[in-house]
Amino acid sequence: MTHTQNKIAIVTGASNSRDIGTAICRKLASNSIDIFFTHWNADADWINQFIKEISDAGVRIDSTEIDLSTEDSAIHILDAVQNKLGLPSILVNNAAHSKSDGYLNLDAKTLDEHYAVNMRSTFLLCAEFARRFEKGKFNTGRIINMTSGQELGPMPGELAYAATKGAISAFTRSLSAELAPLGITVNAVNPGPTDSTWMTDDIREQLLAKFPMGRIGLPEDVARIVAFLASDEANWVTGQVINSEGGFIRN
Repeated sequence: MTHTQNKIAIVTGASNSRDIGTAICRKLASNSIDIFFTHWNADADWINQFIKEISDAGVRIDSTEIDLSTEDSAIHILDAVQNKLGLPSILVNNAAHSKSDGYLNLDAKTLDEHYAVNMRSTFLLCAEFARRFEKGKFNTGRIINMTSGQELGPMPGELAYAATKGAISAFTRSLSAELAPLGITVNAVNPGPTDSTWMTDDIREQLLAKFPMGRIGLPEDVARIVAFLASDEANWVTGQVINSEGGFIRN
C-alpha cells in the first residue's frame, strides 16, 4: 500500500510512552494508517524518538503541540493535519483533563478547566472533522471518543471529570445520527481503569482485586478496541458506548 492510499488518523493526547494515545497511534500505524497526533508538555526527545519509531513502521506521521483548552484548537489541528498529511478519515478524541475535586472543593475554575478539554475540544473537533469530510473521497469515516464509564457508577471526588466525560456519551449518540448519512460512524469507548501515566502502586493494589481476569487494563487493550472501531469490520457499528474494561467490578 502506498502512502497516498493510506487512511489518515488524528489521535489527541499522546505525550508520553505510557499514554493510551501513544498505544493507539502504534496500533493504528501497524494497520498501515498514517498518524497525526497532538501532545502537550511532552519531552522533545521522546517526541522525536516516537516519530522515528512510527516512521520506521512504514507510515507517515506528524504532530503538533497544542493546548486543547484554547477555543480554536480544533481548527488549528484540522488545518495542520490537512496541510501536512491530507484530509483525515479517522478521529480519536483521547486527550482528557482530570483533577480531583469533590463537593467541598468544586468551583467555577475547576469546572471550566474540565469543560474546555473534555467537552468543548472534543465536540468541536468532531464537528470540524465532519464539516471537512469528503464523502466522495472516503467510503467511510470514523469518530471514536473516550469516556470512563460514568454512567455505570459513581466517581466520588471526581465530580467535574465525571460530569464532563459523561456528557461525551450523550454527544456521541446524538452526533452518530447526524453523521450517519455522511458514512461517518461515531462511537465511544470506556476502557475502565487503565495502567497509564496516572496510576500509582497504591492505586494498582487497590484496583487489582476488582479485575476478575487477574490483571489491570493496559493501554494496548484500549488500542485494540479503538483499532477495531476504526476498521472496515466496524462499518455497521455506530452510536455505541462500548465498555471494554475486562469485567471490572465497581461494587
